[in-house]
Amino acid sequence: MGAIQPLNLQFWRIQLRHLSAAIHSIEETSEEQFDRHFAVNVKATYFLTKEALSRLNDGGLIVNVSSSGTRFSDPSHFAYYMTKGAINNLTLTLAQQLGKRGITVNSLAPGVTDTRINAAWLNDDAKRYISGQTALGRVGMPEDIARVAAFLASDDGRWVTGQFIEASGGLRL
Repeated sequence: MGAIQPLNLQFWRIQLRHLSAAIHSIEETSEEQFDRHFAVNVKATYFLTKEALSRLNDGGLIVNVSSSGTRFSDPSHFAYYMTKGAINNLTLTLAQQLGKRGITVNSLAPGVTDTRINAAWLNDDAKRYISGQTALGRVGMPEDIARVAAFLASDDGRWVTGQFIEASGGLRL
């Protein structure tokens, strides 16, 4: 990766769209698919973070995108969830390392969220099924995840670091 310019969220939208259709069991996952998951979710996050660290002000924050799926077993998504587990570990390590600079680092783990990324499979039947799997009885909305991210970015979130914060409506409790 070359030098990065001011960061924006377009990178993350591309990342999530790229992987949303790649759902396979261990028997069905090719080496190419496995490598793509790790390249996009782990390697890209690692090196983007590495590049950003010299530009990140003391007292700043990093919010990595994880998944609620790292908390339970789902063989049809195993490679994807493995990458998100790696992100959770990266979060812990960075929180410890960057704490001396006052930088907070957390993993935000959305559950199933009604977004364009999920539109291809999140039809009415899927929404009813997922809603039945959550304590709050519904599928998440983008603003549900945004509120948690906003909290982490606020002064109220300054004492929170090194945490896996799930925003899933209580998926599979």
